[in-house]
Amino acid sequence: MSPSSMPRIITILAALALPGAAFAQTSSPTATPPMAPIPAAPPTSGTPALSASKSAEVEQHIQQLHDQLGITPAEEPQWKQYAQVMLANAGSMEQAMMTRGSKVATMNAADNMASYAQLAQVHAANMQKLASSFQTLYNTFPDPQKKIADDVFRETMGKSKHSKH
Repeated sequence: MSPSSMPRIITILAALALPGAAFAQTSSPTATPPMAPIPAAPPTSGTPALSASKSAEVEQHIQQLHDQLGITPAEEPQWKQYAQVMLANAGSMEQAMMTRGSKVATMNAADNMASYAQLAQVHAANMQKLASSFQTLYNTFPDPQKKIADDVFRETMGKSKHSKH
């Protein structure tokens, strides 16, 4: 893997760290009031803080997903937990990519492969946390809203398959 391929890899990993980042902009079938922005939480439990630019990007994605899923006031507590997991995941992935990026120019091939494997491990752990948090949120949805969520995530998976090739 050459240093020139790093920007592409970072872009791919960043997209993977934010499930749904490729969601099409669709309107929610039910009007919901805009969600108050969730401030990036200070680092806790060793979770690194996001850069300002990445934080703004994640906040925009969170708001878009909130609107697409038609989150109701009753669902806000579970939604906020899910959003915090997204923010923490983005912070840990950004930190992992920065760490790798600072060392990649001097890595040998074996170190490079091991470093990439570490990124994959961070991503997998993040996805486990996100899936668990989303399950709690999804369980609060009535059936029509579950169908909306199912459609949104199906659409995303279809797009992400094609965008990686």
